[in-house]
Amino acid sequence: MQFKQGTNVYTSDGKDVGAIDRVVLNPNTKEVTHVVVRKGFLFTEDKIVPLSLIASTTEDEVRLRGAADDLESLSPFEETHFLPLDESETSTAAYPAGWATPVYWYPPVGDSMAYANYESASNFPYRSETSQNIPQGTVALKEGARVVAADGEHVGSVKRVYTSAHTDQVTHLLIAEGLIFKDHKLVPVSWIRDIQENEIQLNVGADMLNALPEFQQP
Repeated sequence: MQFKQGTNVYTSDGKDVGAIDRVVLNPNTKEVTHVVVRKGFLFTEDKIVPLSLIASTTEDEVRLRGAADDLESLSPFEETHFLPLDESETSTAAYPAGWATPVYWYPPVGDSMAYANYESASNFPYRSETSQNIPQGTVALKEGARVVAADGEHVGSVKRVYTSAHTDQVTHLLIAEGLIFKDHKLVPVSWIRDIQENEIQLNVGADMLNALPEFQQP
């Protein structure tokens, strides 16, 4: 299977869900567990889709096994939680970015509902925290993540992820547009040392990549 950012995703009954945004994989086993589908006609928020729901992938589309109604319960990719601050944090006068102060509403006592009162809960600040709904130990790899050779050279960026149809493990990465070369190269998974959200680190030097033939789409 192949996963490319922006590829349209459809339900089994042909409804447009959204588009591929990221590939979730385990950096140690190189196994793909999920894909992140960017919100579109059907999804109103980015959703995390397990690989077991993917029936097929091509250059132009990803087809899911479920119908539209079956996909409503899929978890969002990211969730934001509001956590109360402890006493030492609440003494901070300024609120950094990502901190929120909730506003409480209460009806007036002995007065008309038309004059509802609002009170800023300045003594009860909260901070927002965003988490990703992906399995522990996995990484949501971004397309465009930097690819760095063992000698420290930035050799390209991730354009596509290829997996085995039998094991769901990554077999190759398609990379392009680096400082060393401008064409597309198909890098085997055995050359990958580490995978992070924004960067792939290789265990071979830039000269090895330069020796690879230019990738030609079948």
